[in-house]
Amino acid sequence: MSLKGKFSHEFNPKIRDRGVAYFRSNSVTILDHSDTRIEARVKGKINYHVRLELSSNLFKVACTCPYFEGGEECKHIWSTMLAADSRNYLSAIDQVVPVKLSYDDDSAEELRRLEEQKPENKPKPEWQQKLSVITNSVKSERVNVRDQWPEGREIYYILDPQYSRSSQSLGVEIGFRERKKNGEWGKIKSAKIQRGQIALLPDDEDRRLVSILSGSREGYWSSFGYGNFDIPNRFIVSSALQHFVLPMMCATRRCVIRPADRNADYKRIEWDDLTSWQFWLVVKRSEEDYELDAVLRDATREIAFESALLTTEAIVIAPDYRAARFDSTGAKTWIDALGASGDLRVPAAHSRELIAQLVDLPSIPNLDLPEELHFERVRGVPRPQLIVRKPEYSYASQPKLEADLLFDYEGMKINYFDNRGGIYDRNQDSYLERDKQVEDEAFAQLTKLGLKAKENSIGREKLQLTPRNLPHVVATLLGSGWRVEAEGKLYRNPGSSNLSVSSGIDWFELHGSLNFGEGLDVKLPALLAALRRGESMVPLGDGSFGLLPQEWLQQYGLFASLGTVEEDHLRFQRTQTGVLDALLAARPEITCDETFSRIRSEWKNFTGVKALNEPTGFVGTLRDYQREGLGWFAFLEKFKFGGCLADDMGLGKTVQVLALLESRRKEKSQPSLVVVPRSLIFNWQQEAHRFTPKLRVLTHAGSERSKQSKHFAHYDLVITTYGTLRRDALHFQEVEFDFVILDEAQAIKNAKTESAKAARLLKSKNRLALSGTPIENHLGELWSLFEFLNPGMLGTSSVFQLSTSGARTPDLETRMLLSRALRPFMLRRTKQEVAKELPEKLEQTIYCEMDDGQRKQYDELRDFYRKSLLEKVSLQGINKSKIQILEALLRLRQTACHPSLVSGDIDDVSPNAKLDILLPRLGEVIDEGHKAIVFSQFTSFLTIVRRRLEQDGVDYQYLDGKTRDREAAVHRFQNDPDCKLFLISLKAGGQGLNLTAAEYVFLLDPWWNPAVEAQAIDRAHRIGQTRRVFAYRLITRDTVEEKVLDLQSTKRDLADAIINADNSVLRNITGEDLMMLLS
Repeated sequence: MSLKGKFSHEFNPKIRDRGVAYFRSNSVTILDHSDTRIEARVKGKINYHVRLELSSNLFKVACTCPYFEGGEECKHIWSTMLAADSRNYLSAIDQVVPVKLSYDDDSAEELRRLEEQKPENKPKPEWQQKLSVITNSVKSERVNVRDQWPEGREIYYILDPQYSRSSQSLGVEIGFRERKKNGEWGKIKSAKIQRGQIALLPDDEDRRLVSILSGSREGYWSSFGYGNFDIPNRFIVSSALQHFVLPMMCATRRCVIRPADRNADYKRIEWDDLTSWQFWLVVKRSEEDYELDAVLRDATREIAFESALLTTEAIVIAPDYRAARFDSTGAKTWIDALGASGDLRVPAAHSRELIAQLVDLPSIPNLDLPEELHFERVRGVPRPQLIVRKPEYSYASQPKLEADLLFDYEGMKINYFDNRGGIYDRNQDSYLERDKQVEDEAFAQLTKLGLKAKENSIGREKLQLTPRNLPHVVATLLGSGWRVEAEGKLYRNPGSSNLSVSSGIDWFELHGSLNFGEGLDVKLPALLAALRRGESMVPLGDGSFGLLPQEWLQQYGLFASLGTVEEDHLRFQRTQTGVLDALLAARPEITCDETFSRIRSEWKNFTGVKALNEPTGFVGTLRDYQREGLGWFAFLEKFKFGGCLADDMGLGKTVQVLALLESRRKEKSQPSLVVVPRSLIFNWQQEAHRFTPKLRVLTHAGSERSKQSKHFAHYDLVITTYGTLRRDALHFQEVEFDFVILDEAQAIKNAKTESAKAARLLKSKNRLALSGTPIENHLGELWSLFEFLNPGMLGTSSVFQLSTSGARTPDLETRMLLSRALRPFMLRRTKQEVAKELPEKLEQTIYCEMDDGQRKQYDELRDFYRKSLLEKVSLQGINKSKIQILEALLRLRQTACHPSLVSGDIDDVSPNAKLDILLPRLGEVIDEGHKAIVFSQFTSFLTIVRRRLEQDGVDYQYLDGKTRDREAAVHRFQNDPDCKLFLISLKAGGQGLNLTAAEYVFLLDPWWNPAVEAQAIDRAHRIGQTRRVFAYRLITRDTVEEKVLDLQSTKRDLADAIINADNSVLRNITGEDLMMLLS
């Protein structure tokens, strides 16, 4: 899926629009890219830099603009995402599920520093970058073959104590000595070795050692690469490598130490693998003071620290020239401070001060103390605390908050960034050791919550967080047992709550409060007022704040959305009994008065929905689940509720409603009204004629409809469109219908539209809605639907949307509460649930109605061909006109699909009969989690479908005769859960494909040969398919498509010939046939 498809919901529409403008004006320049990272420059009034980076399951974004610095998304990031999509960059993101957008402040600061440090340079072309890497590599490999290693020369490894002290590590110099003409060895000298000569060293160990050393951090050279130049002859060996490298050097018997006296001889160093030194501070009592000595100890020996020839954090070289490992825990500060300075004396009166100084260090060394100076070491359990405040100094327009991370060790507090290893209590003569593991875990928790460690304006290390994240941070930390303060005020977690229900004349009152401990209670209206303001905290009586956790906001938010807030309670209508009961079911501690308890009991004792048989007069047989649907209709009528039938597409929602209307006809009820999209009028007419022929049906739509409503009483069923409903709203209000039924009821998902308003104004005894996707985007759509079905059941629109936050992806708790509350009023059966009752393959023909524009184009083309062809046939006969006949029928078939197939304008976005049917059904298939195949023999028609899907951000797979890797296309559709649609041309995919992942097949332009059609459908319905397959043929009414369909029963060969352009069969076509096709 594209970045646009994955993250569009994260960006404000206005920001997206501005980003699109930047992208289209070519303002985005990609500076660098890989599968996981992009850096770009976006040109506006000034240039800004953007970074997009995939890290684990986080998609990090950063921009140097002020808008991003203020904590908001920006147009520069959106335009860069569009640029990345256009070039198929960041392809690795498709492999990460789920992936979350993250605002990366650190990257933004890094980009700002880079802007300040270097001038604007155009990036090198990619070919130049690659060529530079190759040429540099070739140059570095050149070796001067004349530079052979001389005979009689030995490599030496010289340990330099002075260089080691200055570099605070192990300093090694490469030297050599050469044999003189008299056979004696000369003095050890500094060596110059070219990188290419390493391979010429005669000894394997030397080659290995010099290679390792030349990769170390060197003392005198910067890291720009050397080509074949001299490598440095002095190196710094890190602590991590010393235990590995030094034994190897000693094993050559050519590892020596540089003497302090330059005229003295070098002494060979031996490696002692059995010894390990430790650093100790020894405190000895003299008459008037304490003497502090630094010593080195192994298992059996002790030497003065200053007597060691060389000391690093990892090794010690003793006076006997033997090197061994060194445990330097707690020693580094003392090593740096003492060096070779000797002992330290402290007056006896300051002994406790001495101990405090010794332990007040990042790590305590080994201490050898006299008995009178011993102290107790204890371990404590830290409780983390976060102290938040506004920065003391800040010049930013939207400054970030500062915070301290403290740990409370039984009353003794220490800052996380304090480098002491513990806390010394002089009064108790004890040392409390810090639990760094627990502290580090607490710090890691803060970093996951978005806090960053930074130096503040006076150089002290602090944590920073954006103000918008504070409520989430507080909620998370309190839930983990932290103590949190902000500006000196404490935050509290809620404790127990209590709710009670009392009854009025035709209403119920819900009273309640939430306890925060220490006698601090907040009444329900005050809690809900905070909810309406979008706040997650409430002020408490002692000046502290009470946290309203997300779980509370979800549960009580629904109460607020349903009821009316009064003085100290919420009021609910009697019609909301069922919903209120469902919400209270999750709270066993509720107290109810006698009236409400009795009503709840009656509701719970309802025996449930009983299946009803289809009424006499209904032509056909309902399946068991459809009979249960009839029983559910009866349940709704008994309790005077409206309901939404939300079965999966293809399970026969229309048929169930027609069976209901037939039963109402027999009871001589008032007329019922069905409101449908214009494209479904004919299907309702056809289905009513097929299953309920006794129903008197009136279609009230089109320009020729009556402007009056009096004649409605003469019909059992009135079919109209949403457009007609809007235009004739006043006429419809004059009639009280038995049932008002909205098909494809998502048409009123926006409560502010004229269609939704007109539907709510209709008068009826009963109301139904039919929709496979009652919630397409957010919970506000659910309110609009139920405000039509059961006015007032979900409270007011503004409160409901506030309490559910207009969530695009409602959280699990909210979905569960809503599901429980609305379960009686929504009936949904999936294909999987009723699979046993379905045939293995269900086929249906859907008739599509052209709008006036498409109808005009088709009629003009038909009239042209009718006139020209009939004249040609009358003069030359059928046989000499076959090519022209086939061309005419092809153009008419293309226009019936989409006029652009003839005009070539594939960007035409005008209404289209087949797309108006296809696209909503594809959306329903995707929302229900199914997969579908769309067949067409016109690749240009598939191109139009592709354009529409891409505009909506829908992922799909495509296959036609030009597709090279058919296997990859099929594999992705079969195995990628995000790829729900497969668009296939007839010639490319009519045979040989196994597409059992699909449960729906749409034939956009039927070819009417049963064998060929069956082959296409069988791409999904074949061995390996474990689910039922639904196949839909789309036929445009009153076109050549419908005429050819009529020919099947009488002239099958002629129908096939028209589709297959078979001249041989067309010789049998008659003038009457041609007239019929062009009528």
